[in-house]
Amino acid sequence: MSSKTVANCRPWSLALRLTVWYAGSAFSLVALTTGYLYFALVGQLVEEDDEWLTGKAAETRRVAESRTGDSPDLRRLVETGGGRAAERIYLRVNDARGPVPFAVETPGLSAAVPTHAFPDNLTTGVRDFRSENGRLYRLHVEGDPAGVIVRAAMDRTEDEELLEGHRRRLSYVLVVSLVVCSVGGYRLARQGVRPIEGVTATAQRIGPARLGERIDTRGLPAEVSDLAGTFNAMLGRLEDAFNRLSRFSADIAHELRNPVNNLRGEVEVALGKDRTPNEYRDVLGSCLEECGRLGRLIDGLLFLARSENPGAELRTEPVNVATELVAVREFFDPVATEAGLTLAVDASPDLVVQTDRTLFQRAVANLVTNALAHTPTGGTVTIVATHEPAAIRVDVRDTGEGISNNDQPHIFDRFYRADKVRTSSTGRVGLGLAIVKGIVEWHGGSVSAVSKLGTGTTVTLRFPHPKQMTKT
Repeated sequence: MSSKTVANCRPWSLALRLTVWYAGSAFSLVALTTGYLYFALVGQLVEEDDEWLTGKAAETRRVAESRTGDSPDLRRLVETGGGRAAERIYLRVNDARGPVPFAVETPGLSAAVPTHAFPDNLTTGVRDFRSENGRLYRLHVEGDPAGVIVRAAMDRTEDEELLEGHRRRLSYVLVVSLVVCSVGGYRLARQGVRPIEGVTATAQRIGPARLGERIDTRGLPAEVSDLAGTFNAMLGRLEDAFNRLSRFSADIAHELRNPVNNLRGEVEVALGKDRTPNEYRDVLGSCLEECGRLGRLIDGLLFLARSENPGAELRTEPVNVATELVAVREFFDPVATEAGLTLAVDASPDLVVQTDRTLFQRAVANLVTNALAHTPTGGTVTIVATHEPAAIRVDVRDTGEGISNNDQPHIFDRFYRADKVRTSSTGRVGLGLAIVKGIVEWHGGSVSAVSKLGTGTTVTLRFPHPKQMTKT
């Protein structure tokens, strides 16, 4: 068979497989039971016949050996034969004792079973013989060649006909059993796969517009209920991802539209009439500022997409936490001084974390940028690094405005801005904290925030130790 033919062969359905298994198992049980009963009957009949045949031969031999010569009692015993109602036993006695040997047999034996059909060896037990007219005989010989030899034959034709009738009736039973097992197996299989068909029907109805639909698990078998529960959980994750993607797409369109519209408007105004070189220079400067905003937006989106890619590679190295935090502080010191803020670092010099140096600096820098932007003059921003049993903890604390309880659950979402007026005026697009979360989770860590209006905010980063990162 060619590979193309094999590929085109449709696999068996679950209902068909269950039907075959049910029907095959049940029919095999019936066949084995009937076969065992039949062969048990055959064995019992053969055993009883052999006992009767050998017993009759032994009895005849004892009578023959107890008498000398051709006695009337022996002749009457042999000629009468014997047997049960269903069998006929034929006997032939040869007596070599005395001066004149003699032989006597049951009438009809020579015609039914010739002498050469009997075993020559007196120890061979019994054997079967089928005569020319098709009748079945069981043969047995015992005695002494120099004395009395008894040859006995039992007509087992009645037994054979009885067994043939049993075989015929058993064949009817097997045919009916096969049909019943097949029908019963099919009904059981259909009953068993009906819950799966319900799951399949629900899954086929689900689409982008119906992601909120779920499979009803009431009344389902335990195995199918687990499958349906897992499927519902997957649908929940897909719905959440789809909704986030929809919001993300809408936010991207909105955030890209503003700088593009600004660029277009400024260019249209500049081209509306002749301008002086200084006016053109101002327009170009404004366009350059909008291009920078677009560039930062695109860079942030590309980074988030890269951090969420399961196959993205993270290149880490041992990094001294205190050294990197001091470098961040030195970079932001001029900005903090100009704003009238105090920027401080509190970190032990022996803290080391396995991380990407550039990403670590970017995460802390984003937090410091936010803290400086939302802390009024005279406030303080402190970067604190401590050691925990399972992680290196970095806190960025400020004494700024704080975040409301309604906004706190969303501050790490993309494009979310608690102070929309202020962040729009400063050109911020709401990706800073989302990038921080992406960096930390890419390292296998976590990020959290605690804030109170009018008191300040503390954002906590936890980077796992190298052993924990290897396990993850």
